[in-house]
Amino acid sequence: MTGTRAASRYAKAIFEIASSKGQSEAVGKDMGTIAQLIQSNAELKDFILNPTVSVEAKNGALLKIFVDANDITKSLFRLLFENKRFEILEQISNGYNNIYQEANNIQTAYVTTAFEITPEVEKQVLAKIATFSNKKIVIKNIVDPSILGGFILRIGDQQFNASVSSNLRKLSRELSN
Repeated sequence: MTGTRAASRYAKAIFEIASSKGQSEAVGKDMGTIAQLIQSNAELKDFILNPTVSVEAKNGALLKIFVDANDITKSLFRLLFENKRFEILEQISNGYNNIYQEANNIQTAYVTTAFEITPEVEKQVLAKIATFSNKKIVIKNIVDPSILGGFILRIGDQQFNASVSSNLRKLSRELSN
């Protein structure tokens, strides 16, 4: 819980600094990249969370990995280095992205499909979502072959399940009754 509070404070502070300098979008891209890389790379996540790895090694590695990062993002690395808090970097980046999206009226729609969606399908999904949402929508595609076909759309706390696997389960329940 303490890590979550601290991460939230860091995220708010970095957002305020980035906004005041007109760099919130650039820092947001960095934070999105950081969160995605930590979530998708188990070795990097283990490296950052490993208490036996020195903060100097963590700082050096992150500066090499994110060499093209914004100066504000690099200042976050320095701050985490000074305070020995690299273990909350993923939480900070996720928190920053949430704050950025809320401030810019952006909402993420998670579309789960059995395969990667094409740009044409993405445009169709965005057009459909625009009919019931007044926010700017960003689509994140989650590939899950277990749904067999169709899609699952989740926006905020709403979910629409039009997957083949869901329809098969419904049919199976109806036939067994």
